[in-house]
Amino acid sequence: MYIADNWKDYEVIDCSAGEKLERWKDYILLRPDPQVIWDTKRSAPEWKKLNAHYHRSSKGGGEWEFFDLPEEWTIGYELSIGKRLTFHLKPFSFKHTGLFPEQAANWDWFSKLIADEVNRRGGSALGKDAANPVKVLNLFAYTGGATVAAAAAGAHVTHVDASKGMVNWAKENAASSGLSDAPIRWLVDDCKKFVERELRRGNSYDAIIMDPPSYGRGPKGEIWKIEEEVYSLITLCAQLLTKSPLFFLVNSYTTGLQPAVLHYMISTALKGFIGTVEADEVGLPVISSGLYLPCGASGRFQGE
Repeated sequence: MYIADNWKDYEVIDCSAGEKLERWKDYILLRPDPQVIWDTKRSAPEWKKLNAHYHRSSKGGGEWEFFDLPEEWTIGYELSIGKRLTFHLKPFSFKHTGLFPEQAANWDWFSKLIADEVNRRGGSALGKDAANPVKVLNLFAYTGGATVAAAAAGAHVTHVDASKGMVNWAKENAASSGLSDAPIRWLVDDCKKFVERELRRGNSYDAIIMDPPSYGRGPKGEIWKIEEEVYSLITLCAQLLTKSPLFFLVNSYTTGLQPAVLHYMISTALKGFIGTVEADEVGLPVISSGLYLPCGASGRFQGE
């Protein structure tokens, strides 16, 4: 399991009976989690000190109950390469806060790969006008956690998401992380159509990050179902990679796409490249039990 265990501003305090109790810096949130099928004793005192509670409805969806929570606040994360990121959080529809903290395990992994490659290509001399930058494409980029991690490591990032609101939120996270002037292209677009246009343009990338939803719609109502679309998109993206790619990362929160499925898809789609493929669950430590909460899966290709 890839464990995101370097957080200082976030932790899973406990989890029981379909809910997880979390600390987001100074605030305690209780949110539903379908993985939590066990019913254990709720002994942590924070169960009774909630700032907000998201209640799942039996009819689907749900709503927040607020006790003492600001409309927006920030938390920080320090990458393993020593760069500090700052994220804006706010409770919004369907239990989310604007950040998936378990992804820090991937941020640390690929930011080290990027920083090492940037140094190999010339280090601090690289900037917006660099002749040979490390180019990263982030698809379904949401509020930009992976984008700011890659940019902080020195990459030139193309950030693509179908939601204008999410792209604007990602820009706020970049600014808070001191990356307002970083070489990031912000694009509101359908990811598959963007990739197809990039192929026609003859563009290429050293690395690709893909964080597709289980189900979604593009800016013009295009329907996305991950089981039907993800493999064809991975094979398309493979054509965008340089001859010696740095990495390729696919994340999944869909139960049916287990690590072995991600491993198989990446291995077949990228079989023409030299490197290694691995896949595993992604998880967060649970303070009360010393165990780990599974939070989806990631498939990783790392070039040689």
